[in-house]
Amino acid sequence: MEIEKLLRLTVDNHASDMHLTVDSPPVLRIDGVLAPMEGYDRLTDKDIDSIFEQITNLEQRQFFSNELELDLNYSIPDLARFRINAMKQRGTMSLAFRMVPIKVPTINEMELPQVLKKLIMKPNGLILITGATGSGKSTTLAAMIDYLNTSERRNIITVENPIEFMFKNDKSIIRQRDLGYDTKSFSSALIYALRHDPDVIVVGEMRDLPTVSAAVTAAETGHLVLGTLCPINTVQAIDRIIDMFPSEQQRQVRLQLSQIIEAVTCQQLIPKIGGGRAAAVEVVIANSVIRQFIYEAKVNDIIPNVEMSKLEGMQSMDQALADLVRKKCINMDEALDRTDNPAKLKKMLE
Repeated sequence: MEIEKLLRLTVDNHASDMHLTVDSPPVLRIDGVLAPMEGYDRLTDKDIDSIFEQITNLEQRQFFSNELELDLNYSIPDLARFRINAMKQRGTMSLAFRMVPIKVPTINEMELPQVLKKLIMKPNGLILITGATGSGKSTTLAAMIDYLNTSERRNIITVENPIEFMFKNDKSIIRQRDLGYDTKSFSSALIYALRHDPDVIVVGEMRDLPTVSAAVTAAETGHLVLGTLCPINTVQAIDRIIDMFPSEQQRQVRLQLSQIIEAVTCQQLIPKIGGGRAAAVEVVIANSVIRQFIYEAKVNDIIPNVEMSKLEGMQSMDQALADLVRKKCINMDEALDRTDNPAKLKKMLE
C-alpha cells in the first residue's frame, strides 16, 4: 500500500486528518466528521508496518521501538505536509495524519477577527491561543506569525512538537526548533532562546510548570511570547496557568500575569452551511479592568465585561456564534450545540 496515494486522496477530499488502524479501512476526517474511504479493504498489520517503513528512518523506528510513541513530519513536495503520530493499541500500530498546507493561510482567508493583526504587533507581553484539540489553534498561530513576518522586522523563534507550517523569512527572521531534534524540552528551549536576541518567542504547547514559568519570565523581560493551551474557554485558560503553580506562589503569579497578559483567545471550528468549517473565536484583550479581575481572582467577571467591550475588539464565544448565525455561515442548531448558555444565545439572536 502506497502512502503517497492515500495522502493525495486526503488532500483531494479536503480532509483535515487520516487514520490508519488495523482491521479498519483508511478513515478521513472531513469537516469534522469521520468518513471511511470507499474501495479500500480493512488494513492488516503488514499494511501498517509497510506504511510506517515508508514514512520513517532508522532512528525514528528505533525511537518508536523504545518509547511506543512517535511524533514526526512527512512531506509531499508541492502538495502538503503532514504531522503524524504513531502509537500502539491492542498490540498493533495505529497512525494518525494531520494535514498541514504548504501555504500558511492568512488571517483574512480564515476570516479570523481582525484584532489579531493588532495583537501580534505588540512589542512584549503574553498572548494565549486556546481551544480543544483539533480546533485550529496552530493554524491561527501560524497566520498571526505570517502577518508579522510580512509586516515588521522581528527576530522570531518558535519551539514546536513537531514543526508544522514552514516559514520563509520575509521582513522578519524566523528560526523554528523541533522538540526532540533541535531541543530537549520546551522549557530549556525558552531559556536558551533568550540568549538568541529574540523579539518574539512562540511556544507550541504550554503544558507544564517549567514551560509556563519560563514563558512568564520571557514576557516579563520585554519579549512577546505566544503559546497554545487546550482549555475550552478563555477563563479556564487563565485559571489553568495559575493553578500550575504551588498554592503559596499563586498570589504572586496572579500579579505577574495581570501585568504581562495581552490577550487570550479561544476558538471552535464549526461546520459551515454548504461545506467547510468556520472559526468561532472568543477574544479577551487585557485592558485595565481585565487585569484587575485577574489579580483579584475574579475571572468569572471577565466575560460579562468582554461582551460590553466589542469596540475594543473583544467578543465572547456567544457573540462570535451569534455573528456566524447572522451571516448565515452556520445554522442555529450548530451554534446552540457549542454554547454554554443556549437561552442567552437565543436572546442575542432575537
